[in-house]
Amino acid sequence: MRVIGGTRKGRRLASFRCPSVRPTSDKVREAVFNVVERGLTLKKFEKFKKVLDLFAGTGAMGIEALSRGSNEAVFVERDERAVSVIKKNLKTCEFEAHSRVLKSDVISSIRMLSRGREKFDLAFIDAPYGKSALTVDTLRALAGGGVLEGGATVVCETSKRAEEIDVAGEGLEGLELVQKKTYGDTVVYFFYFFKAS
Repeated sequence: MRVIGGTRKGRRLASFRCPSVRPTSDKVREAVFNVVERGLTLKKFEKFKKVLDLFAGTGAMGIEALSRGSNEAVFVERDERAVSVIKKNLKTCEFEAHSRVLKSDVISSIRMLSRGREKFDLAFIDAPYGKSALTVDTLRALAGGGVLEGGATVVCETSKRAEEIDVAGEGLEGLELVQKKTYGDTVVYFFYFFKAS
């Protein structure tokens, strides 16, 4: 696994085997950033300055964003081994000064970030496969938590076998589904947050 683009292109990223941690493949990561960098949600990528990587796993998505020009990234992961890998990867890519790693569950972290009045304009969600309810709960927490800038992009990765996310039916006010892409067994939803918090 490597950084695909930007200033750290080609840097190797560490990973490890764990049923609950499923790193996004290089191919899917590249495809996701190709969509985001085209200005999918009416914001140019250079404006995505603060990134939130939820269920961060190895930290590859947030690190990719940093490599491509984001100023700061917050990584949320509760698995202790994954947290160690994220920190190792940040050190490898020399992004320690531009990042924070929160060892916590995602919903609690969103509440904490909200209390600190932190705002993000790019967020990644990659809940463990088979936990569709957790994905929807996270989207709901983001949409109503006051942590997204108006015009933020939210990228949500799920399994092809997971239940489809119905924005209207799940009470995800403020989120507009702009695109849905399938890459092999992976489905990626691209949301635009149109309601300023």
